[in-house]
Amino acid sequence: MNPVVDLVFFYGTLLKPFGRTRTLAIERDLVFLGRGSVPGALYEVGIYPALVPDRSARVVGELHEMSHPGRVLQTLDDYEGCRMDSPDMGLYAREIVPVTLDDGAVVEAWAYFYNAPLGQARPIASGDYLDHLRIAAPGEYAAPASRRFSAS
Repeated sequence: MNPVVDLVFFYGTLLKPFGRTRTLAIERDLVFLGRGSVPGALYEVGIYPALVPDRSARVVGELHEMSHPGRVLQTLDDYEGCRMDSPDMGLYAREIVPVTLDDGAVVEAWAYFYNAPLGQARPIASGDYLDHLRIAAPGEYAAPASRRFSAS
């Protein structure tokens, strides 16, 4: 059984500028909490990025709180090709990871790791998909003051 975790980390096409959470009809179930990073390396595998485990690198993204984790995670599992009942068979695997927020606080959140061969995938050295694509809008990432974590 999976632990109850109501936070999710996005690093690719689910990031705010893409509007994909609106398309998936889960935007109202998510509260943006801030930017942060997770241990891992990022690769470009076509039209989306792939996060793979790597303790020597960091991947930058967004932390969101889910108001209905079961519904949101089921939608995200379907979108990501994640099969929690047969993890080795999915394109992505969902795992709990430590997220270090920009203010230094560390929280645990769900993240999707690429679960297929990388083949000719190109590394994204910065670990930041938006920086890689150069589409981040200034001021896009202001977390609501009501839900900030303290670095302790």
